[in-house]
Amino acid sequence: MPVPAQAPSTAPSTPTGADHTAVVEMLRYSPVADDLAERFAAAGHRLYLVGGSVRDALLGRLSPDLDFTTDARPEEIQALVSGWAEAVWDTGIAFGTVGAVRRGVTCEITTFRADAYDGVSRNPVVAFGDSVEGDLVRRDFTANAMALSLPDRTFVDPYGGLAALARGVLDTPTDPETSFGDDPLRLLRGARFVSQLGFEVAPRVRVAMEAMAPQLGRITAERVQAELSKLLLGAHPRRGIELMVDTGLADVVLPEVPAMRLEIDEHAQHKDVYEHSLTVMEQAIGRETDGPDLVLRLAALLHDIGKPATRKVEPGTRVSFHHHEVVGAKMTRKRLRELRYPKQVVEDVAQLVFLHLRFHGYGKGEWTDSAVRRYVTDAGPLLDRLHKLVRSDSTTRNKRRAAALQRSYDDLEERIARIAQEEDLARVRPDLDGNAIMELLGIPPGPLVGRAWRHLKEVRLERGPLDDEEARAELRRWAADEGIGAEGIGAPGDEGEPEH
Repeated sequence: MPVPAQAPSTAPSTPTGADHTAVVEMLRYSPVADDLAERFAAAGHRLYLVGGSVRDALLGRLSPDLDFTTDARPEEIQALVSGWAEAVWDTGIAFGTVGAVRRGVTCEITTFRADAYDGVSRNPVVAFGDSVEGDLVRRDFTANAMALSLPDRTFVDPYGGLAALARGVLDTPTDPETSFGDDPLRLLRGARFVSQLGFEVAPRVRVAMEAMAPQLGRITAERVQAELSKLLLGAHPRRGIELMVDTGLADVVLPEVPAMRLEIDEHAQHKDVYEHSLTVMEQAIGRETDGPDLVLRLAALLHDIGKPATRKVEPGTRVSFHHHEVVGAKMTRKRLRELRYPKQVVEDVAQLVFLHLRFHGYGKGEWTDSAVRRYVTDAGPLLDRLHKLVRSDSTTRNKRRAAALQRSYDDLEERIARIAQEEDLARVRPDLDGNAIMELLGIPPGPLVGRAWRHLKEVRLERGPLDDEEARAELRRWAADEGIGAEGIGAPGDEGEPEH
């Protein structure tokens, strides 16, 4: 049975002195809010700062972007901001929203909404309302259902948003079944706010999430991806992922993640691969140096998703996951493509998943310089992220083993730095380009040039840089072995990528 909606109070509540100060402080940094309010009031309209702008101010998170709601209709909003704002846009006017920029502050002003939903798509039948209370009740969570009347600065909180903020709880203004039924994306948005704000969901909200999780299938992949990315980039992504898994939302969005709960980690460090992956993600986040990194966080979360499909019980009850990095990379590409992630994000995350296990062949430094060059070349611009991912993948509770793994990786990084000083590892290319190959072998452009180019690149990786005479001698030896004479006739090969 749905839990009854929280009844709105009969009068606007007043925040505590500290809370009120937070909102006023934000307005001090954004004097355009009062300026805009005076403009609306002079035209006989009400204007309210609303939603995330109020929530973030109360949490001490000031932002130059302000959200407003008003009884003015979209055409009236356009007229009021025209000539006042430096820029105005109306891409959201069909939904009652007009955007404007004034003195570097972005303002989005939306007419009171009183939408209805058809229960099939997430798109509302847009209807405009006449009261701020009616507008606030249709919002996703009570923490986003507060407003500040301007210019008088009366705090409006009919659904207990301030109390919810104080408790760190996400609840819905109306019963959650109605709220989520109107827009199932709010199911995932709840997990996103848990990640961003560190809140817990109210018990009735969790119950509704569990019951209604399959309805996320009504939402387009692009919208789901946007919410998932915000969740992963939040301050507490583990909490958000755990909520998704526990309520069944992940079964719709990222089914490979809950599937890992069934697989025991081969080192028995954690109760399952799922817990291990969450720990790796947290450790990778701790190594970020330039702010939240979506590619790194996705790779850390998904690096072991190939384990369920490759699990095998070996003699002596040991569990193995041979080639799980290969399978996992394929699964990663498939899932991220279905979520409509940009191609570069898909390829970068998949490549990190593919490479994350390679270091474990390094041992105590047994790799040749050639192997080190291949490691760097295959990682390419992802090398720094690969360093962070591999270091984070050590979750053993054995302090001696953990220290040994970190020392081993320290040694690898030192070797990379040393070789990089001697060679240009960022641009490992053959010592002869395509033009030199064609001139030396007397051949025209074509697949044969690509074959020769790839051979010289392999030699470069194995032996390091060659001087010009050595490179030419090596090319002549290869041509002779391949039966290629001066006329350039040899066995057909696939297309190459010679540098001209």
